Amino acid sequence: MLKWDGRPVRTIGGVDVSIKTEAARAAIVILRFPDLTPLEAVTADAPLVFPYVPGLLAFREGPAVLAAWQLLQNQPDLLIFDGQGIAHPRGVGIASHMSLWLERPTIGAAKSRLYGKHEEVGPHPGDHADLIDRNESVIGTVLRAKERTNPLYISPGHLMDVRHATEFVLACIAGYRLPEPTRWAHKVAGGEKLPSRQGEQPALF
Repeated sequence: MLKWDGRPVRTIGGVDVSIKTEAARAAIVILRFPDLTPLEAVTADAPLVFPYVPGLLAFREGPAVLAAWQLLQNQPDLLIFDGQGIAHPRGVGIASHMSLWLERPTIGAAKSRLYGKHEEVGPHPGDHADLIDRNESVIGTVLRAKERTNPLYISPGHLMDVRHATEFVLACIAGYRLPEPTRWAHKVAGGEKLPSRQGEQPALF
């Protein structure tokens, strides 16, 4: 369902998956919202039983995400995935797919375009353009989060709409290209520890 119900959001989770030779490692990081203080991070591994097929990442990475979800002490109010929401040829990217299992509002914040077209995005942080599907419907936002970096492709996953997905991602930008939840999920999936204070964060993107 592509509708935001206005529920309170006190915590936001970021989800990213790193692929090893024979396994996927999912990281879920929980930040307090809106101050983005790190609260919790978990990782879980799952064997790779599905081949890499563009557009079908949920089948390859989803089992590790579900395993990590079971390890959380506190489940977040909302999740941002490093991947697509409805900006997908079938309208169901990993953020959309996993929301059906996790029963949480989800947002896709992808580093590259999988589907859709858009006008050129301005060079300044906060500049953005609509992402349009073949029917000329708006399915997301192409957002310049940081100067001199490629834009992000933001789209709702489930229990979310385009406007609120964009607003939540903007509220999670803290001077880097990626929103803080997925920026830290990426780092934790790669082996880093979540800091106890936001001021300890080194630049990565």
